[in-house]
Amino acid sequence: MSLSRTRLGFRLSYPILKFPLFLPNPSSLSFFHSHSQTSLLDHDNVYDAVPQFNKMLHMRTVPPIIEFNKMLGFLVRMKHYTTAIFLFKKMEFKGIHHDFFTLNILLNCFCHLAHMNFAFSVFGKILKMGYHPDTITLTTLMRGLCLKGEVKQALTFHDKVKTQGFSLDQITYGTLVNGLCKIGETKAAIKLLRIIEGRSTRPDVVMYNTIIDSLLKDELANKAYDLYSEMVDKGISPDIVTYNVLLHGSCIVGKLQEAIGFVNEMISNNIRPDIYTYTTLIDGLCKEGRVKEAEIVLAVIIRACVKPNIITFNSLMDGHCLIKEVNGMEHVFDVMTQMEVTPDVYSYNIMINGLCKSKMMDEAINLFKKMYWRNVVPNIVTYNSLIDGLCKSGRISYVWDFIEEMHESGQQADIITFNSLLQALCQIHPDKTNELFMKMIEKDIQSSKYTYKVLIDGMCKDGLLKNARKVFQILLIKDYQLDFCTYNIMINCLCKKGLLDKVLILWSKMEDNGCMPGAITFEIVILSLFENGENEKAEKFLREMIARGLLK
Repeated sequence: MSLSRTRLGFRLSYPILKFPLFLPNPSSLSFFHSHSQTSLLDHDNVYDAVPQFNKMLHMRTVPPIIEFNKMLGFLVRMKHYTTAIFLFKKMEFKGIHHDFFTLNILLNCFCHLAHMNFAFSVFGKILKMGYHPDTITLTTLMRGLCLKGEVKQALTFHDKVKTQGFSLDQITYGTLVNGLCKIGETKAAIKLLRIIEGRSTRPDVVMYNTIIDSLLKDELANKAYDLYSEMVDKGISPDIVTYNVLLHGSCIVGKLQEAIGFVNEMISNNIRPDIYTYTTLIDGLCKEGRVKEAEIVLAVIIRACVKPNIITFNSLMDGHCLIKEVNGMEHVFDVMTQMEVTPDVYSYNIMINGLCKSKMMDEAINLFKKMYWRNVVPNIVTYNSLIDGLCKSGRISYVWDFIEEMHESGQQADIITFNSLLQALCQIHPDKTNELFMKMIEKDIQSSKYTYKVLIDGMCKDGLLKNARKVFQILLIKDYQLDFCTYNIMINCLCKKGLLDKVLILWSKMEDNGCMPGAITFEIVILSLFENGENEKAEKFLREMIARGLLK
């Protein structure tokens, strides 16, 4: 195959730099540490590999380059990309001549680190030295571009190397298909699949799996099923990944019967389900409230000598929680510990949430204490469940202890925490709600529509109109996007107090802010106007209501 290096290099979207310029000084690793989560001492094998590499460098008879390549390849497999680059530079300083495989390893490192300018510099060096880039080289570059989110550039690069006569394989096209699906370009991925079909490279199961998964994530279940049927018709055998993708995707879009059908088909095709298969099915059944069937699946797993994992048990506990079966949830928790599967923070959160919803607060608090005994650190979800449960149980005095403990453990209260507190205070200490709301604003916690509604409604019901109006005014000044429900609460409160002039001003502001009054808003105002003898104004609002088509 003839290769015009100058022409190819000129057409690349990345510049071909002079390779030695970008490598760091070997006396410092600071450049690498800023781009990597690993260090030379992170792994015992790596710790052994680096001194061994240095020993090879200082041997009187330097080993052949293949030995260095093996060591660098090992570091790359361990994902110590920056270390491999650093050692490569040491090789250069020692005057050890690298070969095509060494440069491929280096190029791969830069692609994993998303340093695509440097990767293409290595590619330029490969061309300059007269090596012929192989499919691995080209695929690695395309994968690097895709990992960086530059999928269009990867496709452009593909077109350029294809016109130069390079051959590409299924892994290359699988990489491009995956890249397109990752950025939500499923249609483009299907189009690429059709192009591949017209060439010598045959689409494989990996490409189909990727697109089927993407279609299901886009909630295009029927198209995914059609593509699956097409794959089978073309003689491409589905594998366990295919079925797991179909199963998971079907559960997400609520097609549980189809999901069960795929499991049966999988077994009939002599493909043994794995723990992911079973766990996905259990989760899907539990979300549909079919917990008994999910427990049957668990029994099948155990009989098949497949050990359930933490996600399996968490899904089943969550299912019992959804249908408010506390005993069933506790039973699953006990079975999990008996099978030596260690509960994690999500396990405890599910249990605590279920107990709180069943108003079993003492049991929830005791389980919370056990988390510390078992070295499981509570998170914001744990605290929010307990705080909400205590608030709804009227045990507000206990809440402040949990909030203080939460802050001491480094967990910051969020909108869910404050909503629970506001709802409780509106019922027990309405005079303190304004103070809590101001604290939310101070902490710059983004309130939700539910927050405003609970706060203003609570104040209005307790006769704290002045406080309610103050909060409402703050929201208007800060340009919060209030919904018509919140306006209705405030308008209703003003109407009950007979402040009709204030109602009309607020009505005008409501419309100015793009929140159009609904039928309920009209009814509140019209009834109030009639009750206060403002019949003419009431009739005017009634005519406006009819004109807007709100009276049925």
